[in-house]
Amino acid sequence: MAGPSTALSPVIAASTHWLVRAYPATGGDRVAPTLNELQARQAITVAAWLRYPTPVDAELVAMAGPGGSAVLDWRTGSEPDDDLAEDEGWRTWVDEVVVSWAACLLADPLLAARAVDAVAAAIPPSRDQAASRPRPRRSVGDLPAEFQRLTAPDARERAAAVLLRHPDLLEPVAEMHRDDLFYLLAVPDGRAAGPTGIAA
Repeated sequence: MAGPSTALSPVIAASTHWLVRAYPATGGDRVAPTLNELQARQAITVAAWLRYPTPVDAELVAMAGPGGSAVLDWRTGSEPDDDLAEDEGWRTWVDEVVVSWAACLLADPLLAARAVDAVAAAIPPSRDQAASRPRPRRSVGDLPAEFQRLTAPDARERAAAVLLRHPDLLEPVAEMHRDDLFYLLAVPDGRAAGPTGIAA
């Protein structure tokens, strides 16, 4: 499934890299780092598509830049020794809002499912789909299996991402822009809706 634009690729790559550095894989499984990164990338991808839903949005952020990781680094105490060092340049492509939204999704599978559904509903139909009538609304179940690691991780994936999915550890990042995500997804205030953040 294609996203709004390939212009988001640097943002998705850098934001995923930041997230897995801040919340590394857990467990002794050799594939744990890969499973951890795949879950982070799915969350970042959904968050990026929500934040930049059209090719124009994506092209604009590619030209202007997403803002960088400075505030996120400060929030998590992970500031680099020298943020001007050549090998730290990737940090300029980190999107603070995208990372915060991804943290929200990783901490709450129900919210993640809602976000994926919103992304699916916004993706234009293919030419074949457009030719058929009526066209049903897309749902989470119609999305590629890649997003199932975000919305329904199995036991091995959960074991690899204990830190990445821990609500308390994610909270300093998630709280930064959670209200905007709730507004976008029409989710009631999570403080009044219980631990999942979604009212029944």
